[in-house]
Amino acid sequence: MTQVVVVTGASGGIGRAVTRKFAERGAKLALIARGEKGLEAAAAEVQEAGGTALVLPLDVADHEAVEAAVARVEDELGPIDVWVNVAFTAVFSRFWHVSPEEYKRATEVSYLGYVYSTMAVLKPMMERDRGTIVHVGSALAYRGIPLQTAYCGSKHAIQGFHEALRCELIHEKSNVHVTMVQMPAVNTPQFSWVLSRLPDHAQPVPPIYQPEVAAKAVLFAADHPKRREYWVGASTVGTLIGDKFIPGLLDQYLGWKGFSSQQTGRRKDPDQPHNLWDPADGPDGRDFGAHGAFDDRATANAPQLWFSHHHKTLIGAGAAMVAGALVVVGRRMAR
Repeated sequence: MTQVVVVTGASGGIGRAVTRKFAERGAKLALIARGEKGLEAAAAEVQEAGGTALVLPLDVADHEAVEAAVARVEDELGPIDVWVNVAFTAVFSRFWHVSPEEYKRATEVSYLGYVYSTMAVLKPMMERDRGTIVHVGSALAYRGIPLQTAYCGSKHAIQGFHEALRCELIHEKSNVHVTMVQMPAVNTPQFSWVLSRLPDHAQPVPPIYQPEVAAKAVLFAADHPKRREYWVGASTVGTLIGDKFIPGLLDQYLGWKGFSSQQTGRRKDPDQPHNLWDPADGPDGRDFGAHGAFDDRATANAPQLWFSHHHKTLIGAGAAMVAGALVVVGRRMAR
């Protein structure tokens, strides 16, 4: 059966890569973002891959627009099977250089955008008692880093919102599922279009993964939504484990290295666009696509992802091996 899928932030980065992956399945896709150039290009890719595209240019911080979008999708494409929350914006800056208005805006898009979207689509999903919502998260949902207080705060908030909502759905014995995918550093255009007050061009903290790695993880999560969350990349695993056991040491390390590791060493273009208030691909802008400026440094492989997706099989195989070894030892001891 053809899936109906909605992706927010579909015009670029992870959202753009996710739309391509679903399109390869022949899905009917509703594409949400503010940037019309990026949305039009994404829609063309969807159709070329064999999917159906409905373009919905809107701001996820506008809850009324999101509710109207849900109604339109269900009317034109059919009942929504999967909703993927990706849209965000951010400010690269020391906290005390961010204005209250900028902080509010970043939070409204990056956190409340997830809340409003989930709130709108959850109503028809619960009425049908089926559907899946995937939150694209980050290792920064657990571990805050300098220069990204608004983004880290939003990801932490999404994590808490996700956990609480999941508990409520379990209580209701609902067949609607929510899951979250915690991402590593990804080579997306965000580092060329978020508001930045850094002297040098911003970069993801290495190691850097291509957006297709993230998209593959999102599709797997959509197909297996009963699991509460997925970790993508060995760096995410290391960060989350490290934050659990040595958070104070990580504070010291990030205070020392967290500024330089997020900058390329090349001066930032003074005319670089930013998408805090308006889409970067505005009247004089361009389609940024899925990839950022770090193709030469990003990897398209994440071996950890295979282990994450097959953890039950591996645990079962390990348990069987241990049980077999115990049987052999027991027999030897009985001789």
